[in-house]
Amino acid sequence: MAHTYSTYEAKAKFSEVIRKVKAGQRIVIAYRGEEIAEIRPIQNPDARREKAIARLEDQGVVGHWTRARERSRGGSGSPHRQAHRVSLSGVCPPSIARL
Repeated sequence: MAHTYSTYEAKAKFSEVIRKVKAGQRIVIAYRGEEIAEIRPIQNPDARREKAIARLEDQGVVGHWTRARERSRGGSGSPHRQAHRVSLSGVCPPSIARL
């Protein structure tokens, strides 16, 4: 659950806010009672990639066989994987396509 701070409170307690984010909590900043911003921990890039691939598999954009083929060809460092990488551009947001 996110903890909400006013802009004044967030500024006055910035170290506390950072400690909470570092501990994995999500912080919401409100201005005059309206939630306007969120501070959250940065996800591990590998975890983001795995979530994106799983979501695309669930949507049927990428088949489950693609992962099995990648594993059988030697994992991420294999030149074969580079040749058979599925292009995500145009299918998902650019931030995920770069993963």
